[in-house]
Amino acid sequence: MAKKNNDIQTPRKNLQDLLREEFGKRYLEGVQMPDYYSTALNPAMKLRPYQEECFRYFLTYWENSFEGKSYPPQLLFHMATGSGKTLIMAGVMLYLYEKGYRNFLFFVNSTNIIEKTKENFLNPASAKYLFAPNIEINGKRVEIRLVDNFQGVTDDCINLCLTTTQGLHSSLNNPKENGITYDDFTGCKIVLISDEAHHINTATKKGKNVVESPSLFEFNDEFSDDWETTVMRIFNSNNGSSDPNVLLEFTATADLSDGNIAEKYHNKVIFDYPLKKFREDGYSKDIEVVQSDLSAIDRAVQTVILNQYKRKLFAAINQDIKPVMMLKSKTIKDNKTFYDDFISTIKKLKVDDIAKIRDGAKGDIKEAFGYFDELGIEPENLLLEIQEDFKEENLLLVDGNTITPEKQIKLNTLETKDNEFRAVFAVDMLNEGWDVLNLFDIVRLYETRDSSNNKPGKTTMQEAQLIGRGARYMPFESPEEDKPKGERKYDNDITNRLRVVEKLHYHSSHNPRYVAELQTAMEETGIIAKRTKEINLKLKDKFKKSRLYNDGYVFVNEKEPYIVNEELTSLSETILNQNFKVRIKSGEMRSSLVFEKATNDEITALSTRSIRMCELGENVVRAAINRFEAYKFSELKEILPNLKSIKEFICSKSYLADLSITIYGREEVLKDISQVEKLNVAIEVLKQLEAMLPKLSQAFRGSKRFKAQSIKDTFRDHVLKISLDGSDDKEFGKSMNESGNIFFTTDLEKCEWYAYNDCYGTSEEKYLVKYIESIYDKLSEKYEDVYLVRNEKDVRIYSFIGGNTFEPDFLLFMKKRDEDGMYDNIQIFIEPKGDHLVKTDQWKEEFMLEIKDKADKLFTTKTSKFSIWGLPFFTESRKSIFDKALQTELLIP
Repeated sequence: MAKKNNDIQTPRKNLQDLLREEFGKRYLEGVQMPDYYSTALNPAMKLRPYQEECFRYFLTYWENSFEGKSYPPQLLFHMATGSGKTLIMAGVMLYLYEKGYRNFLFFVNSTNIIEKTKENFLNPASAKYLFAPNIEINGKRVEIRLVDNFQGVTDDCINLCLTTTQGLHSSLNNPKENGITYDDFTGCKIVLISDEAHHINTATKKGKNVVESPSLFEFNDEFSDDWETTVMRIFNSNNGSSDPNVLLEFTATADLSDGNIAEKYHNKVIFDYPLKKFREDGYSKDIEVVQSDLSAIDRAVQTVILNQYKRKLFAAINQDIKPVMMLKSKTIKDNKTFYDDFISTIKKLKVDDIAKIRDGAKGDIKEAFGYFDELGIEPENLLLEIQEDFKEENLLLVDGNTITPEKQIKLNTLETKDNEFRAVFAVDMLNEGWDVLNLFDIVRLYETRDSSNNKPGKTTMQEAQLIGRGARYMPFESPEEDKPKGERKYDNDITNRLRVVEKLHYHSSHNPRYVAELQTAMEETGIIAKRTKEINLKLKDKFKKSRLYNDGYVFVNEKEPYIVNEELTSLSETILNQNFKVRIKSGEMRSSLVFEKATNDEITALSTRSIRMCELGENVVRAAINRFEAYKFSELKEILPNLKSIKEFICSKSYLADLSITIYGREEVLKDISQVEKLNVAIEVLKQLEAMLPKLSQAFRGSKRFKAQSIKDTFRDHVLKISLDGSDDKEFGKSMNESGNIFFTTDLEKCEWYAYNDCYGTSEEKYLVKYIESIYDKLSEKYEDVYLVRNEKDVRIYSFIGGNTFEPDFLLFMKKRDEDGMYDNIQIFIEPKGDHLVKTDQWKEEFMLEIKDKADKLFTTKTSKFSIWGLPFFTESRKSIFDKALQTELLIP
């Protein structure tokens, strides 16, 4: 059976660790590499130490018998993006050819990667061809041939069939002429090579066990449409032979934290080389985030200047390297629009435009202008250079509508001398399979964020993966002879100008929250190492024996959809109470290496001004509205049926007029906001509002009905992963038993009223625990079964307005017998909150205070009734408010 994702298991050794323990470090280092690894692979691609190490593990595995060896051979090469997985593939193919294998089936999820692979394996003229001009193994010349299937192939070649995973699945289950069929695998030994192999685990992720799949022609309806099962049928089709099929999987992003995936691969990971190690070994660029308070087009021009600076630095050390920049849009339409805007802007660019960027420049961009001055480059000449290098012919637009095999080849040959492209305009096509070394700048052209529950969303994770690809190091020869060509050279020489060509600059708008999310995403993908510790948080045995745990209930509500009343005469209360935040672009900027902490003096201070929408002026708001399709009167009528006119929409406090706006910018700008800036503010508010409008016609809210769940089925033991890289709260992650702060130190093991063995929360949470300790005697005089339970994401509730998810930090349970002999079971939601978050999270406090009167339990027993309350935030600095509310509710002196 596949393991459930939430099972806590003792980690098992992967295959790499098993080989290391079985044969020892000295044996592995002494494994002799085949001669053809130096003669038959491309001599320009000298094997790096970790690649040689990878081959030694593979050779040791293949040439030895040992306990735990998988049969038939299935191996996972879990290696960082940019570490040369395709070169490993090439070397393994040569070795297996020597061992008698002739037929190689390569499959991947993307057609684009197929085109790249053809260049890597089959085009000797390509700069990325992986083999020597003449491939010889043991004195015999070997040819690599592209084939459509394995019927009638020659026995002296490497017969290579390239296909997508989807195409393979379709061909086998819907046979076509000249296509690959199940007959190709009958009595034929095959090497299957799966690139970006994390995509094939479609069944395993669902908990299905397909490893012991049926034979090639035995079908099971449960798996008949599953890619993974198709692959496993092929793999297992030759099991009875002395030469079984081989499955080699390559990926940088196997989700080994998933219990099902970990179970499948526990004895198959032959080499694990994560991004963290890849970077620490010096094989990637450093990554610097540049936040600029500029418009998107000005940010792009600023990047052009930095990119041109890098080109001149390479020229100064006689390296013919052309830096490339990428401009990333959110949608295909936006991509084409910005592409056209960029062409127009570069053509019309003036010296004054460059001077404006120079005035606000900092960091490496400021250094660029200083370097141009040293070279005596006049602004007029710099302008001509930019217009020539970044003319339309040197710009490449790629998206799902415009991509072709020819464009894909151009994308993968950006380093070649005859490729003149300097800028690539893309959406999200290049997150996988893009093999480029001379990408030095990425410009993020949109400002949306998609995080939830403090986790980066899918888009941010893709952006982190893209950064991982762009961070591949561009080898170059330093003027200093002792510097390695293919590794970073100036980590300890930060004043050296050439350090800038060892960086990938990621340009975004000034948005610290997004940058923090991006940093988290880069930790998740392994670009930045996480520093964490694991803590076992356990429910006490005594609590598990209590009546509350075994017979008690916890009440929670659910999110429910509802249709907005057709009599609606205004925007929703959520929108009318929203504070819209807008920044007036000032040209200020900052940059920081993602591996370092920002210092306070790097952070630009901005002033604020609060206004209402009506203060911008009716004409300004109307001009802004005219720029949006969504604000046509006919569109608005569909969601606001009682709206009488656009004028009412603009001037009524029920709609736009009274919307609250906080404007951020330099103090001198905010004193006298120009009409142009007022228009920009109105446009930005309407842009933010547009995303909220669909919620008016169909929305969600928290149900007022609270359902009972068994406490013993709700609260459980946890393994906490605590970051060591710095919470702002110094108490977070510390045991209350070992806090070192006398105000927090408590041995919770001895506190019968606390359900868990310890508390590792923030200082505010620990103040709450100490407060309950201080009043426990009073509570126990009046109530039975008094327990404070920390909520580790076991309980979530939803606000009555808007349906926002809320996971209160603590629940306090108590019960008392009334005059009629009935027990009143009380459940209280409690949320400790630091002063700096009270205003931001005010909706949570309002929601908790509504629960007592609005919650509908519809649940009693013969001997018990139930009450659900919420209290004001617990904040140490205003503890008296919480204390008064609690004592009033519980009637304790």
